[in-house]
Amino acid sequence: MLLDLKQNIMTNNKMIVAEKTRNIGNFLVGRLLPFKEKRAVGPFVFIDHMGPTIMEKGQAFDVDQHPHIGLSTLTYLFEGEIHHKDSTGADMIITPGSVNFMTAGRGVTHTERTPKHLRNAAPYMIHGYQVWIALPKEKENIAPNFVHLEHSLLPKWKEDHLEFTLIAGEGYGKVSPLPVYSPLFMLDIKADADSKLEINGQLQGEIAIVIVHGSITVENEILEDGQMMISQTENECFISLDKGTRIMIFGGKPFPEQRYLYWNFVSSDKEVLEKAKNDWKNKLFDTVPEDHTYIEMP
Repeated sequence: MLLDLKQNIMTNNKMIVAEKTRNIGNFLVGRLLPFKEKRAVGPFVFIDHMGPTIMEKGQAFDVDQHPHIGLSTLTYLFEGEIHHKDSTGADMIITPGSVNFMTAGRGVTHTERTPKHLRNAAPYMIHGYQVWIALPKEKENIAPNFVHLEHSLLPKWKEDHLEFTLIAGEGYGKVSPLPVYSPLFMLDIKADADSKLEINGQLQGEIAIVIVHGSITVENEILEDGQMMISQTENECFISLDKGTRIMIFGGKPFPEQRYLYWNFVSSDKEVLEKAKNDWKNKLFDTVPEDHTYIEMP
């Protein structure tokens, strides 16, 4: 395991978080949320940064069958492809700019793998994010479901030198067609020249900004690749972006109840987590069709 643990920095109205990286076989994943001082940003309880990693010929990214409850996973790629299968019967290859949105509800299992056509192909880059979005208490036990949206269906627009894509939720007067379960937002923003971004009043709730590449300046402080800033003041944030910078912004209204996490499970009720643990140990979850892999619970 490779770890890069840098101290989280607190200021009057923001928190700066450094990415923690770890190896999964031949694949590098960086984790930004949760951490000790902040367990969630709005309904977002977990964010993994996948890559950027060059997959050499013959290498594969394979995550065997594993479960989730009480959340939706959202996968968004900049480069590369991932083959998703789950126990709802969903079978989809996610490509750059499209969105995979799997809602676990009362329970789902899934796999994530390198597609067959890339397994012995020329080297390629894989790079993207997967986030977990907790479900509202009254939705935690809904039936699992899966939605895929192509990039062409997402709201996109330009303001000055900034290019916006609204991946999920509402922001800047736009609404994503992705069906979400609580007030939230997730945006992909690119700067083709030095630019300024005013967030005040455009997004509702807690706000986190992830620097994918490049750098931003906030209150005379520079943040670069692999860092995340969380605004401690809802709805307010003003940043400067250097030319070529790409950021992800996510957040929303927090839930009134605490969310508990154990492994891949999220719930407002610790007893529900215990039941999920026992169900996975006893192999009571629905499974991915024609897949017999099984990841042991830690």
